[in-house]
Amino acid sequence: MFQRARQYAFVPFVAVAAALIAPEAASASDREQKFFESVQGQWSGPGEIVAGKYKGTKFVCNFEGTTPEGKVGMTLDGGCRVGMFTQNMSASVERKAPGEYRGTFMDGAAGKGLDVTGGTVKGKKVVFSLVRNALNGAMLAHLSDKNTMNITVSVRVAEEMVPVIGMNLKRTDTGPVGSVAVAR
Repeated sequence: MFQRARQYAFVPFVAVAAALIAPEAASASDREQKFFESVQGQWSGPGEIVAGKYKGTKFVCNFEGTTPEGKVGMTLDGGCRVGMFTQNMSASVERKAPGEYRGTFMDGAAGKGLDVTGGTVKGKKVVFSLVRNALNGAMLAHLSDKNTMNITVSVRVAEEMVPVIGMNLKRTDTGPVGSVAVAR
């Protein structure tokens, strides 16, 4: 009898503990979602390859940022132009569980791109882990204000992370963050 009473006494304790923990988990998810929603819209700006074989190559990128319906994540889709040539570019990331992100840069490691294997969102910054075979790297996106996003892609060389690509993007849509103009 005492054991049964202890078992039932434990049930309300678990419910209270879950209720106390759930708001924190929800607020972390809300903060992540807020960051991703702030990336929605049109972005454009210059970039440069800062290391490697093509060091010094300058380019201009145009992206559209979107968020998946009912999920925490983002997609940047568009392209970058060098002279007369344009390379389609895309990155897509979704939160699979708290602190666990998965996605692709370009067509993923199975193609000519990279896989996103993890990440963190803190305030106005996001860092994603990038992997392709033996290559490990990271992508950092920082929103310095609602209309400015800086992106750096780095790769691990020996024990050091070396920046390879840098982009400075400005919001080009005219309305509030992620708004859509309505024709009248």
